[in-house]
Amino acid sequence: MDVIIKENERVDIIDFNGLKIIQDLNSFRFGMDAVLLSHFAKPRPGDKVVDLGTGTGIIPILMSRRNKDTKFYGIEIQSSMADMAKRSVVLNHLEDRIKIIEGDLRESPNYLGTRKYQLVTANPPYKKVGTGIINPNQAKAVARHEILCNLDDVLMAASKLLVVGGRLSMVHRPNRLTDILLGMKAYGLEPKNIRLVYPNLKKPPNMVLIEAVLGGKPYLSWMPPLIVFNDDGEFTDELKEIYFGNYKAD
Repeated sequence: MDVIIKENERVDIIDFNGLKIIQDLNSFRFGMDAVLLSHFAKPRPGDKVVDLGTGTGIIPILMSRRNKDTKFYGIEIQSSMADMAKRSVVLNHLEDRIKIIEGDLRESPNYLGTRKYQLVTANPPYKKVGTGIINPNQAKAVARHEILCNLDDVLMAASKLLVVGGRLSMVHRPNRLTDILLGMKAYGLEPKNIRLVYPNLKKPPNMVLIEAVLGGKPYLSWMPPLIVFNDDGEFTDELKEIYFGNYKAD
């Protein structure tokens, strides 16, 4: 099937294996947070995975390289983003493994079903409405500010979608960590693993990766810090492996 690339769009190669993503040059494009989350989340063979607020589908597309037996569902409320995600799935010949659904993640348990998924991933808007400057570009504004959904909406949806013992993997900002941990506990999601991401060794962390288990027992593990850049401004070896590693599906 031929995939139409629209005006102001381009196709980017996103990994060593030749995976591709369609992006609008005038709209929101994926960043490092999505790449790190796709690496941090650990889909297992046979898992059914839901990516909440999937945007252009970058997270399920990247996670698809891990194994061949995982099924992904990407939920996206913005029509233009969902359309790009659907076309990127076709471009990568992943139609049998990734399904993009245009819809509100807050309603996702109603149309996907409850207690059916082993893993939920989320790269939600980081900023509360009323903080910071809202981008005049609607797609960018929705991606960065809690306009169409907030942290509580994401945690609520995940808590209903997951099987007991299922995992939520999320990337967010460290300054929201208290909100994240309290919110997770309120929805029965027990925080299990936290990894802070530092631009370099001289700066404070600017991202946090966190995994929680629905109905899990209390036990929180702090993972080693993830450093993005060496002192010379080059990616660290770990970042090079995350971005350029030759992943082969099991």
